Amino acid sequence: MLFPTFGFVFAFLPITLLIFLTVKNKYNNRFIVPSLLFFSIVFYLLPNWSDGYIIISSILVNFFLSRKLQQYEGLASKLFLIIGVVFNLLIIAYFKYLFFFSEIAISLFSADFGVEKLILPVGISFYTFQQIAYLVDCYKDRNVNYNFSEYALFVTFFPQLIAGPIVHHKEIMPQISALNNKPYDINKLSAGAVMFIVGLSKKLVLADNLAKLADPVFKLSDAGASVDGLTAWMGALAYTFQLYFDFSAYSDMAVGLGLMFGLMLPINFMSPYKSASIVEFWRRWHITLSTFLRDYLYIALGGNRSGKFKRYRNLLLTMLLGGLWHGAGWNFIIWGGLHGVYLVVNHGFSQFCSRFGVMLPKVMGIAITMLCVVVAWVFFRAESTAGALTLLSSMFGFVAPTGPLASEFMWVPIDFILVFVAACIALFAPNIYQLFHYDGCKTPDNWQPAMLSFELKGSALLFPLFVGMLLCLSLMFMPQPTVFLYFNF
Repeated sequence: MLFPTFGFVFAFLPITLLIFLTVKNKYNNRFIVPSLLFFSIVFYLLPNWSDGYIIISSILVNFFLSRKLQQYEGLASKLFLIIGVVFNLLIIAYFKYLFFFSEIAISLFSADFGVEKLILPVGISFYTFQQIAYLVDCYKDRNVNYNFSEYALFVTFFPQLIAGPIVHHKEIMPQISALNNKPYDINKLSAGAVMFIVGLSKKLVLADNLAKLADPVFKLSDAGASVDGLTAWMGALAYTFQLYFDFSAYSDMAVGLGLMFGLMLPINFMSPYKSASIVEFWRRWHITLSTFLRDYLYIALGGNRSGKFKRYRNLLLTMLLGGLWHGAGWNFIIWGGLHGVYLVVNHGFSQFCSRFGVMLPKVMGIAITMLCVVVAWVFFRAESTAGALTLLSSMFGFVAPTGPLASEFMWVPIDFILVFVAACIALFAPNIYQLFHYDGCKTPDNWQPAMLSFELKGSALLFPLFVGMLLCLSLMFMPQPTVFLYFNF
């Protein structure tokens, strides 16, 4: 089910919220978690019923293994952990990577295994990684003890199930356990509603309209046509801001929906295009994935404990695997590899600057970071490596146009205005978390859930009018919503 649809906004959400509040206020609190779990499963199964057995079996097996590996000690406990990690990785490998690796085998050995491309089950990358982290922590801490309904809700809670954030159990499961005893805060409902509406407008008004500018340009490049420089940059920038507002929209809506039900999800997106370095960018973009890759992959590989060379090797490997997590294709691997190289260069340059007392102006850092990010996004978006190289060649004037000129694309002033407005919002406007007093979230490094004060900054009259205007605009564009881009990962 999609958030930006009439069915969700005017049917599923109000019904779920009404029943949740009714159970909370009038009935025994022990029904709160089961009721939220029921609606989360309904949310997932309504459009994805054929994938239901995958997520349900995944939850059952992982919960069983989490109990077993805490029940035993030593080698037996480690064996259950290995079985759990392998089980989860095999599920992802089968649905997400089997076809990709079979194509590699065909090209290398001319061996056709008859593997057909499978439709990726929605949300599988997110809930699988979430459960891997849970198993590892159960093995390390050995005192992670929640009942089955709490664990199942931790995995399936519908605001974050489809496209994140990748929630750590220490962040969310104590809150789930406390739902039975903690009184409902009506301020969280109003704050969550504001966040949801802001996210709704980002998706429907900005991201989906930017997609109409980006898609034709990438389609031509994938077909081998070299467009003129203006068209190439318009396509690349339109996608750069489309992805920004698409993912930012989902992140805002997820946090807002969580607040409506009294659960504080971690911030997953913190104005990343304001970053003055690639290191800072990855502290702001998909924060929970970056944290997972750091804690469960980069550190497991050795982190920065064994000298510069191994540190840089570990960075490259982590980002290559991070790219592969996003999709089974060479372009995603190239995208991850580019960011790995960016991070290595960034760390090396930072050490050089600190050694010689040099400081790069922040404006220059932001400009260089944005350029690097835009170049990498071209590989991320293009359907083929050849298409990405064709568009980059057009952007930097390495080839003469062979496809339509900008005039034939019929760029009109509103197209440039849309990209300009998107850039201004992304680069200069405060994000939704800064509009609230969010203790503990003043910097990208400190994004864990904290106490919220819902006193809005600014006018108490103008802000509600502005939010109402955003809601009206969103409803105008709601009849034809598109799927969130991160649904594909």
